[in-house]
Amino acid sequence: MSLKGSGAAGLRLRSWSGSWFRFDPGALCLELLPTGGPGAFARWEVLHAPEDLVGWAAECRLRPVPRLTVSWNELRAARQLRDALWEMSLARAAGEPLPAEPLAVVNAAAARPPLTPLIAPDGTRALAEPATGRQLLATVAHDAIDLFTGPHAHRIRVCSSDTCSLVYVDTSRPGRRRWCAMEHCGNLHKVRAHRARHEAAGTHATEGTDGTDGTDHATGP
Repeated sequence: MSLKGSGAAGLRLRSWSGSWFRFDPGALCLELLPTGGPGAFARWEVLHAPEDLVGWAAECRLRPVPRLTVSWNELRAARQLRDALWEMSLARAAGEPLPAEPLAVVNAAAARPPLTPLIAPDGTRALAEPATGRQLLATVAHDAIDLFTGPHAHRIRVCSSDTCSLVYVDTSRPGRRRWCAMEHCGNLHKVRAHRARHEAAGTHATEGTDGTDGTDHATGP
């Protein structure tokens, strides 16, 4: 999926059909997943050059946006971290143990210094600059550790649509979130369910109550 900046919570994603929708996965680390991934997810790859990772940092929930310098090695590390997060997320969503190699990737990224917060002269929150891609990835890895060891780890889920693989963490109080976004897969499900009910009602209406197929078999006078 393609990404697009948004002033609201979550990312703006473009689906295979070309429509844009807002997707809030609920965690910074999960916002890295829609940039591509291993295997079949590679077709959504958007991290082709260092500036693409800089662009992602400006579009994700990280605030304030740091002034980043990203190298090609850091870009490759970002893809590796993202792929590890994919494997961990899918394992957690399936109720399976977290795989060892992806865990090692996340822990290695988290071992580096993260982005450094500070107080700007005007009293607002800022980040020390210039920042590096490694610092960005360490911050993402720290967020992943908080998520996968926190109270919502058991709520990491995959969208319930058969045609969607987006991953999110359900932080709602009732814990009944099913869709990546109600305006996207949720609405598609509602439309399909309505169509199925309508078709079922139409089929029932054409069937005769006496067991016939509803065809008028009366003869003329």
